[in-house]
Amino acid sequence: MAIGTLSEIVFDCPDPGELAAFYAAILGWEAKRTAPDWATVTGDGPFKLAFQLAPDHKPPVWPDADHPQQLHLDIRVENLEKGTAEVLALGAVKHDHQPGDEDGFVVFLDPAGHPFCLVD
Repeated sequence: MAIGTLSEIVFDCPDPGELAAFYAAILGWEAKRTAPDWATVTGDGPFKLAFQLAPDHKPPVWPDADHPQQLHLDIRVENLEKGTAEVLALGAVKHDHQPGDEDGFVVFLDPAGHPFCLVD
């Protein structure tokens, strides 16, 4: 029996509104409740992404084990090349480290430095 249900996934960041707008644009979700210290985005599903002000936020340095990423999002896209162009236009940066020789996913950093992947 579950103790509870997942409500949201929260990211620390230096600018909650900026990061909420970034992920809302990628996912086609809507930014809700934006304040200087907290912002959320929601879609049709049962949970949301939230962004919490962390003025001293230091992004992870992945794949450095001394500063691990701790978590990342895998975002499925229909066309990896098109998705790549779109997230770059929103302010993502393609990570220098692309693990393995596998096709089908690309690692990026969001505007606050959190890693995320586009997968096809």
